[in-house]
Amino acid sequence: MAKVKPFKGLRPTKDLAATLSSRPYDVLSSDEARTEAEGLDHSLYHIIKPEIDFPVGTDEHDPKVYEKAKENFQKFQNNDWLKQDDNENYYIYAQTMDGRTQYGFVVAAYVDDYLNGTIKKHELTRVDKEEDRMKHVRVNNANIEPVFFAFEDNAKLDQIIKEVTAKQPVYDFTSAEGFGHKFWIIDAPAQIEEVTAVFGDMDKLYIADGHHRTAAAALVGAEKARNNPNHKGDEEYNYFMAVCFPASQLRIMDYNRLVKDLNGLTDQQFLEKLAENFVVEEKGAEIYKPDHLHNFSLYLSGKWYSLTAKNGTYNDNDPIDVLDVTISSNLILDDILGIKDLRSDKRVDFVGGIRGLGELSKRVDSGEMKAALALYPVSMKQLMDIADSGNIMPPKTTWFEPKLRSGLVIHKLS
Repeated sequence: MAKVKPFKGLRPTKDLAATLSSRPYDVLSSDEARTEAEGLDHSLYHIIKPEIDFPVGTDEHDPKVYEKAKENFQKFQNNDWLKQDDNENYYIYAQTMDGRTQYGFVVAAYVDDYLNGTIKKHELTRVDKEEDRMKHVRVNNANIEPVFFAFEDNAKLDQIIKEVTAKQPVYDFTSAEGFGHKFWIIDAPAQIEEVTAVFGDMDKLYIADGHHRTAAAALVGAEKARNNPNHKGDEEYNYFMAVCFPASQLRIMDYNRLVKDLNGLTDQQFLEKLAENFVVEEKGAEIYKPDHLHNFSLYLSGKWYSLTAKNGTYNDNDPIDVLDVTISSNLILDDILGIKDLRSDKRVDFVGGIRGLGELSKRVDSGEMKAALALYPVSMKQLMDIADSGNIMPPKTTWFEPKLRSGLVIHKLS
């Protein structure tokens, strides 16, 4: 069963929430963070991307950079830019994008639930990225940024969302990207008890986004337990911060591919090879967006094409084979273009659907890339089916938007 608890959140003062909070550490470069934090001593980037406080080119993994994160985190508390709540609360965090709002419960999730598989994953993690985030958690003794979970819809939790969000939020602002952010505190004892009980009846939670942060938070918690000779099991480090959303409210965007060359083929030869496994239709210069499962769009030499996978080229009864990323990886990138490893091959690049298909044609037209492939997005059901089956999705399958805002609440591990 999924174990969660309320916690004493460390939060920005109301007047600083919009400018202290930030995009997640891994969606922007050091240079972009430096620009966004310019003139803002209280920007969270000074904690989550502390290399911005050093000369350009400083290695973000240098020990002095992690130490700077710790120093800045303490400074934020000393200056009362971040203040800790007196009592243990749950919180509700709402994000609005394109007129659609999703409501998440901010909870302290149980480390052992990640280790025993109650918290289900669908991606592989890289040890180097895990270790980077583990160092950040260790040095700050806190989960500065939340992870992003999903759960199967629940009527009792829907009702609590309705009751809590009928009140004035403690934070309410629109970020530079145009996304709305609202935040409420759940401090009524009866509601706190019910949230704990309802999650406790769930047999699983799903990582939607933030696999490396989840792994790092859980592994540091387990490490602290091992290193504490007086470990009892109720210490704060046994938990890490997560925002949990009803699955039906979440939307996964397409995650598209760009290739640098056609593996020695001419345009015509490439299209002929595609026709062996796909119905190929030329669509002209207007952007063509895939409109159903197993339909792809190709941009090549100024023209868009529709590619529809032929029957027999996929297995809809297999949670991995049904995925369009599997079909495109096997039948196009691997078989035709010779791209075997999406994680390491420099001939392929990836663009999240938030940037639109115009970004694909722009990069091909510029000559930087030879062709682009747009995919129909994965559904939450597909993600959950794969996680339930114990399988792992191929690389670069899901792109969630909007991303969680970091810094609206922080979880200290002691």
